[in-house]
Amino acid sequence: MNHNWLWILVGGVFETGWATGMKMSESFTNIPWTIITLILIVYSVHFLNKGLKEGLPMGPCYAVWVGIGAVGSIIVGLVVFNEMLNILGWAFLVVIIIGILGLNLVTEGESPEPGDDKRE
Repeated sequence: MNHNWLWILVGGVFETGWATGMKMSESFTNIPWTIITLILIVYSVHFLNKGLKEGLPMGPCYAVWVGIGAVGSIIVGLVVFNEMLNILGWAFLVVIIIGILGLNLVTEGESPEPGDDKRE
């Protein structure tokens, strides 16, 4: 695994954080939580950008970043907010996790620079 994927992982964790912060901000009416949410959004996008800047391919990066945020948000919802997930929901959660792992395993380390015609 390319160590640059760690940037995407960290960004995905911040993605979970800002989704949680948005719920805690009560539709942006709770000012402290609104500020925390905005900061977490900036960091989430920063780490996604860092992974892309290191040469990781855009499509898989974005999918993994969003997937980590989605899975993390579901877990926070279950643990912190006592939300429920039915059996089909659990099955689809597993599909998302398998997709994240699969994309990470099959994606080459670096993508060609814009303008390079190195596609196979």
